[in-house]
Amino acid sequence: MSEDVKKLGDLFKTKRKELNLSLKEVENATSIRMSHLESIEEGKDDEFLSPVYMLGFMRQYASFLGMDGEKLIHQHPEALKLGKKKHEFAYGIGTLEKRGSMGGGVKWLPNLIWAAVSVVIIVVAYYFAKYLGVI
Repeated sequence: MSEDVKKLGDLFKTKRKELNLSLKEVENATSIRMSHLESIEEGKDDEFLSPVYMLGFMRQYASFLGMDGEKLIHQHPEALKLGKKKHEFAYGIGTLEKRGSMGGGVKWLPNLIWAAVSVVIIVVAYYFAKYLGVI
């Protein structure tokens, strides 16, 4: 955690408290998770997957508080060098599918069944209408 990021976080916390807002209220208004808001305010840049996320959240948070996010970030250039920690991206990998893989299943079968049922309904409706003399 750098000193510049901590100073920037203190600015956010001070402004939020001036506006008499809780973190929960900010979370509800901005859709930024409370844990991310706390990380911004405490200068914990290693809590984010990428510096891009933190900078985007900072801009959105600053805008909500009525501050100029771009100006704040440019006044604190160290905030641009966030997140030196490497993150694990192991979660979710098992859900990826390759085309034509055995685990992919037969996705065309339900569509074929619905098409066949539709054709049968149309044919039955045609013969029923012909039987009643409508056609």
